[in-house]
Amino acid sequence: MRILLLTQWFDPEPTIKGLTFAKELIKLGHEVQVLTGYPNYPGGEIYPGYRVKMLQKENIEGISIFRVPLYPSHNSSSVKRILNYISFAISASLLGPFLVKPVDIVYVYHPPATIAIPAIIFKMLRNIPCVYDIQDIWPDTLTATGMISNKLLLWCINIWCLIAYKMVDHIVVLSPGFKKILHDRGVSSDKISVIYNWCDEANIAPMSQLDALQSEPQLVGRFNVVFAGTMGKAQSLEVILDAAEILAIKLSHVQFVFVGGGIEVEHLKQKAIDNQINNVIFLPRRHASEISSLLCAADALLVHLKDDPLFEITVPSKTQTYLAMGRPIIMALRGDAADLIERAGAGLVCQPGNVTSIVSAVEALIGMSSCGRDELGKSGAHFYENELSVQEGSRKFELIFRKLVE
Repeated sequence: MRILLLTQWFDPEPTIKGLTFAKELIKLGHEVQVLTGYPNYPGGEIYPGYRVKMLQKENIEGISIFRVPLYPSHNSSSVKRILNYISFAISASLLGPFLVKPVDIVYVYHPPATIAIPAIIFKMLRNIPCVYDIQDIWPDTLTATGMISNKLLLWCINIWCLIAYKMVDHIVVLSPGFKKILHDRGVSSDKISVIYNWCDEANIAPMSQLDALQSEPQLVGRFNVVFAGTMGKAQSLEVILDAAEILAIKLSHVQFVFVGGGIEVEHLKQKAIDNQINNVIFLPRRHASEISSLLCAADALLVHLKDDPLFEITVPSKTQTYLAMGRPIIMALRGDAADLIERAGAGLVCQPGNVTSIVSAVEALIGMSSCGRDELGKSGAHFYENELSVQEGSRKFELIFRKLVE
């Protein structure tokens, strides 16, 4: 098949459905083209080596990549963020159909919801079926993150999303909860498939905990609970500091390790200083290719999001990376992500925002033998390989593509 990946985000930007996905489709025998923008996520600045112009064409391992103009921005300004989304949608709609060679199917990566504009134009102009991969439920995510609060604008976005759902040929979602929400909003269950995300396999290198600790001296001799990723409002990590403060008294060898960036980092650091919480360390963001040793050196890998109904249907992207690393997971989240960890037998589930529950989960892991914790990690890695890997996920996408094309 001839497949077009229509996505505002693509390598070198961090994205799970970028170059790795395209290369896997090539392995399966398909021809792949990509229509995308100029890389500027997550900082909002154009990456070195690029500049915004009318068109830039690249070829990576047989994949033709067409980049069209956009307004680069990804800060807290809602207006600038909307300009970023709209500008790419317009460029892709006006230029895309004339740049891309004939294709059999269009894969569309959402968010943002504006990506549906060029998707629908491709469908109408060329009569090409579209598969719409929904990674965020809009406008729910916009409300939960505080990006947009204007009720009229949120209503308009919701109407647009409902139109997009009707216009595309098939929808893929990342969790059963997403499927239920779309079904409740009038989308036929037959039109929706659940395909869990995979992780950035090209940049990870699972290793034994012993080998990993040789590269992470700051973790040696401690029981390390590691949180890796964005530290923002949605992660609600103040409660983790509260848990760390309690555990510092009860179990002095426990250490919480926060690695990454985000708008809450400085606030969290200050709270740790103010409350004299001495069993936490903060490490700067690491590139995906450099974080494997830290994750594999951990005694437990932590996922936490604030207790919000929206997050009950979310599977945070770090979940797949944690599973692939083969270390025990503490999933402080309700709903689909918790169900996945229990199904994989990969760790313990506790209540988000509940200090007592989080402390109990850490204590329960400490109470296990090292062999018992290793078994949890191995179970998670095995589950990832057989259920969530890029190879398995791409095969599922291929089946959907073939059905629509035929």
